[in-house]
Amino acid sequence: MSGFTPLSATLGGVLIGLSASLLLWTNGRIAGISGIVAGAVVPSAVDKAWRGLFLLGLLTGTAGWFLLVDNGFGVRSADPWLLWPAGFLVGVGTRMGSGCTSGHGVCGIARLSPRSLIATLIFFSFGLLTVFVIRHLLQFPATA
Repeated sequence: MSGFTPLSATLGGVLIGLSASLLLWTNGRIAGISGIVAGAVVPSAVDKAWRGLFLLGLLTGTAGWFLLVDNGFGVRSADPWLLWPAGFLVGVGTRMGSGCTSGHGVCGIARLSPRSLIATLIFFSFGLLTVFVIRHLLQFPATA
């Protein structure tokens, strides 16, 4: 079921790093997805063009990967009534934490930000805790 290979992981990491660096070098902006999305939906944002293009690149890159590469991940179905609240909680959490895993984990740690290191440790700790509770204590199945 896994499409993971060291080569694809390395290539993906390099592309993420290059895109984050390019955005910082050309626009002086951090590639934090929650901040980019928030700025794209606010009516008074003057820099919607680059935000829209960045988000379009994320969507088309993902779609292209799934269309062109047999990645072996498969498609999982989930109840929309679970996905909407989960997405909402992630959005609230990123606003409360002043950033998301891309802003803190990729860009902040690369800039040696102590705040981002702490935030990323918290993200991952709670992710691990959530998986443990859901899979082992509540015994939900691994696949939908």
